[in-house]
Amino acid sequence: MPADHASPDALSVQTRLLHAGAAPVWAGGSAVNPPLVRASTVLFGSAAEQRDFKARRGEERLFTYGARGTPTTFALEDAVSELEGAYRTRLFPTGLAAIGMTLLAYLKPGDHVLLSDSVYEPVRKLAHSFLAPYGIAFDFFAADGHDAEARMQPNTRMVYVETPGSLVYEMCDLPRLAAMAHARGAWVAADNTWGSGCQYRPLALGADISVMAATKYLSGHSDVMMGTVATTREAWQPLADRSDAFGMTVSPDDAWLVMRGMRTLAARLQMHGRHALQVAAWLQARPEVAAVFCPALPTDPGHALWQRDCRGTNGLVSFELAPGTTTAAVDRLVDGLQLFGLGASWGGYESLVTPADMGRARSVTDWRGRGPVVRLHVGLEDPADLLADLARGFDALAEPA
Repeated sequence: MPADHASPDALSVQTRLLHAGAAPVWAGGSAVNPPLVRASTVLFGSAAEQRDFKARRGEERLFTYGARGTPTTFALEDAVSELEGAYRTRLFPTGLAAIGMTLLAYLKPGDHVLLSDSVYEPVRKLAHSFLAPYGIAFDFFAADGHDAEARMQPNTRMVYVETPGSLVYEMCDLPRLAAMAHARGAWVAADNTWGSGCQYRPLALGADISVMAATKYLSGHSDVMMGTVATTREAWQPLADRSDAFGMTVSPDDAWLVMRGMRTLAARLQMHGRHALQVAAWLQARPEVAAVFCPALPTDPGHALWQRDCRGTNGLVSFELAPGTTTAAVDRLVDGLQLFGLGASWGGYESLVTPADMGRARSVTDWRGRGPVVRLHVGLEDPADLLADLARGFDALAEPA
């Protein structure tokens, strides 16, 4: 029974300390940001009420147990759904966990899935280490999608795309791929981490499922891990059922941090995009650079699709050095940078650099004979300072071995 059913005078101090202050109620306005609610156990007023909530929670979002969400995580789900134009959203501990649960929710042994050649590299490991041993077949198709239809099989149940692609940002015609997949009874899932809901909206372009690593731009501060999966109404129930079965949830503290980061998402992305385009133009003028990868550049192969489907760019720019550039030379360039930190991930306010192994990251596109690729995440620092830093890196690249 709730503590207020007992007389306070009849309870010991220790008991009163445990039960005092529960479910505070106050008069006044509402907070700008949703309050942080931490909870595992949720109490009910009666056995009948508990039965009723349990019976309804499969179809409704109800506060019944911490593993099924709290008001704080519900608020973030609603915000992501608004951003993505989705029916509902679920939250996961990491972006990769969100991808893994997406594959688990919609595929079963005997099915086949088509994966874009441009997927986040750990998805390749997931395909080989999980899908194959569990009897789920997979194939990769070209990042621009030109061969996807030819690779479809009678048992293909999902086409999984990442557009713009990981590392070198290939664009594909998502509406065309979605129409092709749906005509054959397959789901379409898209990794939308690059687009972040602001610059790209896969669900509006025909996808059924949109996955994001909230670790990156949604959070924006490199201090929290999270993944999101947003779906159409038709695609929702398999994800909800499988996520509940696996007890997938996130910390309300992390959800609160991501929610706070999302408040400035649009403004941050505008700055990232402006700075990145300045860096990209500077890189295009460097004699050491064979190619610059950014779909917002008119010279990019995917620029026309970017113009049609995207509403801006972000801080990601990669560049290819001349063929024959040695690993030692790339290391000198990277180690010569002071403002670009060497580290995984991206999407925070800071600038980052990392070499990319395109031979390992692609299996359909043949990168043999190409130069090494370096990925930059251009942060919110003054672009003039970043260009000076890059000049130092290129000076180091030119030093004799």
